[in-house]
This record gives sequence, structure tokens and C-alpha cells, in this order.
Amino acid sequence: MAEKQDSADIQLDSASVSSQSPIDPPEERRLVRKLDRRILSILSVLYLFAFLDRSNLGNARLLGLPRDTLHGDPTGKLFDWVNSVFFFAYILCQVPASITSKLFPPRVWIACMATGWGISSTLMATTFNFGGLMTARVFLGIFEAGFGPVIPLYFSYFYTKEEMGVRMAYWFGFAAVAGAFGGLIAFGVQHAHAAIDNWRLLFIIEGIPTVLLAVVVVFFLPDRPESTTFFNERERAIALNRRSRGTSGDTGLKVKREHILMALSDWRCYTGGVIYFGLNCALASISAFLPTIITTLGFSNAKAQLLTVPPYAVAAVLMVTVSWMSDRLQSRGILMAATCLLSGIGYVLLLTVRDNVHVRYFAVFCIVGGTYETIGLIIAWFAHNLGSETKRATGIPMFMAIGQCGSVLGSHIFPLTEGPRYIKGFGISCALAFLAAILSLVLSISYRLENSRRDKLYGRPDADAPVDTSELADKAPSFRYVI
Repeated sequence: MAEKQDSADIQLDSASVSSQSPIDPPEERRLVRKLDRRILSILSVLYLFAFLDRSNLGNARLLGLPRDTLHGDPTGKLFDWVNSVFFFAYILCQVPASITSKLFPPRVWIACMATGWGISSTLMATTFNFGGLMTARVFLGIFEAGFGPVIPLYFSYFYTKEEMGVRMAYWFGFAAVAGAFGGLIAFGVQHAHAAIDNWRLLFIIEGIPTVLLAVVVVFFLPDRPESTTFFNERERAIALNRRSRGTSGDTGLKVKREHILMALSDWRCYTGGVIYFGLNCALASISAFLPTIITTLGFSNAKAQLLTVPPYAVAAVLMVTVSWMSDRLQSRGILMAATCLLSGIGYVLLLTVRDNVHVRYFAVFCIVGGTYETIGLIIAWFAHNLGSETKRATGIPMFMAIGQCGSVLGSHIFPLTEGPRYIKGFGISCALAFLAAILSLVLSISYRLENSRRDKLYGRPDADAPVDTSELADKAPSFRYVI
């Protein structure tokens, strides 16, 4: 059903929520299941198509795109620029788009972004030269920048810190599903006998559904808990109670300049950005070059498309499993370090094992699994640890923007001229994976020490009690970090 939201939004403060009758766990679980059916299902499917539209360039490469629009591109450099220009637009637009999104109803904002990138992706099928491809990819990056960084903020309106990890894993896991699904679609398109080039057909098949999903978002995605008609009044009281656990403040269609400045000066956001840099270097190279890398194992183009499916499928399962453990233990940093090490080991195997195809293909599983698992965890980590909505709206896209610079790097470290060994690409990605593991431990230790310091100064707070973060965000004395 359509949402109605204006300046007279319903506002229930913590006192009015607490005056309601006590919340029974079964009652709360029913609400969470209702949220999952609506929010998680819609946004996960939408992200699947977002990632298909972003990463299908790698599949289109094997379907003849460079031959038709890049004059053959014998060095692969033109393709690298087409791939990376998306990330330039994405990086520049993330922070302003995420902050601006707080001023609009979420369903309207997300639907507009989906419509924009769906049209941009579909129009890639109409391009005939390098300039056309670059233009379409720039607009794809602009519109996707208003979607990905906004979702952790949107989830934080409805889910608690004990639930965020596995929900982000389900959501981001659809990027891995997109990798597997994209390989299957590309395999089918490769054998199609259409009136247009197969790579053009691929962009059309994967672009149009996004525009149709935007219509679903407008009519069915809930707005903020205090204003959505998706809840009855009892469910609204429960949802607002859940949102205020461990944090509260600066809610509604507004932003706080002080919290923007706090995010910009927070060293942990920059450290998270460096971790995300390494992860996105791997993610960008996986998205664009995995089919090409698998062909170096001796497989044909068609079989390479199919062999991209199992690593993504395994990554999706591992992501949900590790994130569930993270939520249960309320620990992110240690598990992130472990998954980064898994990715690093995969690169070591590709660098040191030359002739054993089975070991090298196993290394691909390690890389894909380790990378996707860690990205899901770090997004969930920062979705809680920034304290207020405005700081989350600034800090999350900020560390993501720093990290997306790694995507630009990842788009340029696997030129065709360095195949089939790709020593430079694998070496850089390996070093960044191990650096991310070290910095994950540094962040975890810093959060642990700060929690201990506040416990000694102010005592241990009730984990479910509201914390006023409207002025100090995560610096509030009663706020505690997820470690």
C-alpha cells in the first residue's frame, strides 16, 4: 500500500513508548518476521539487480562488447576505464546522496534511485562507442550511490544491533547471488540467436527488471517507523522501542550539522575506509575479471561463465553463517580479521601454485568467500557504532567512498597484457587483504578499550535502555560499541 508522509509525521518519544504494556518476545518476533517479509525481501531482490547492473560488464566482455564498441581493445585499457568510471561517480556522490536521503521518505528516494540506474543500465545496450559506454556508466554510478550506502541507515530504523549482522548478510549476500545468477544469464545469452548482439541483449535483460521493481518499492516499502502505515499502533510502539535500545536521537526528516562534522573527524571512519579499500579492490576485480581469470585455468569462455557460479553460491552461504555467529557473539572485528585472512590465503595460492587447476580454482572460492563475508560484517559494524542517524548517514557513505577508491584500483590491476599469471593484480590484492585483517583487529581493540573505559567511569548501562545520542552521538557516556 502507498505510504503518506508530510511535515505532520507521527512522533512517539521514548516516554510514550515506555508507557505501553511490556513487550512480549513472541510479539516482537512476529514483528521482526513481518519486517523481514516486506523490507528484507524487497531490498534484497533490488540489490541483486543493482549488482547485476554494476557487474555485468565482465560477462559482456566475453560476449563481444570490446570488439563491437572499443575497436577490439587489444590492451584491455579502454575496458578498464569503462569499468572504473562507475566508481568515480559512485565515490563522489555517496556522502551527499546519503545525507540528502534523510530529507525524503525512504520509499520515494530508493524508488527514484532504482529507476535511474535501471534506465542507465538498459541504455548501455544502445551504445556504439567508448564515449557512450562511459556516459551510461557514469549515470549508473550516480544513481547507485544513492542506494547502497542508504540501506544500512534504513535498516537501522527497524533492526537492533543483535539483528543487523545477519540482515546485512542476507542483503549483501544477494551480491554474491547476483554473481552466480549473472553467470547463468550470460551463459544462456551466449547461446541465444537474437536480432541484436548478445551483449546488448544481456544489458536489456538485466536492466529492465530494476525499473519494474522501483514501482514495487513505491507501493510496498515501509517509510520510517513513526510514520509508516505498514504498522498498527501496537506494532509502531514496539518498533520505536526497538529503535531506541542503546541509542536514540536526531530522528526524522532532518540532519544535524554537528554530527556530520563528528563523522568527518572520526579516525575510525577512515580506518574502516582503508579496510573497505582493500575489500573493494578485490570486489571490483572479482566482479569484472573473474570470468577472465577462470579462462586462464584452461576453460572455454562459455564454461568459464558457468564456473563463476559455485564460488558465489558458497560465498552467500558462508556470509550468512559468519554473520549469524557475529550477531550471536556481538563481535565483528575478530571474525572480519579471520575472513580477510581467508581471502589473503586465496591470493597466496594463486601466486604460488601455477599448474594445479584444482588448487587454483579452490583459491577462487577463498577469495570470493572471504571478500564478501568481510564486506557484510563491516557494513553491519558501522551501522550501529556511529550512534546517531545523521552520523550514520555521513560516516557510512564516507568510509564506503574511501573504500570505493579501491574499486578504481581493482579495475586497473588485471590488464590483458599481464595474463595469464596476473602477478601484479594478485600481489596487490593479497597485501590489501592482510592489511585489512590487521586493521580489523586494531578497530576491535580500540572499541573494547573505549567500552572498558566508559564502564569504569560511568558503570555498566542497561543494554536495552534508551541512550540520548542527540548531542554526542556515539560519544554519549552510556553508549557502548559493538566490538
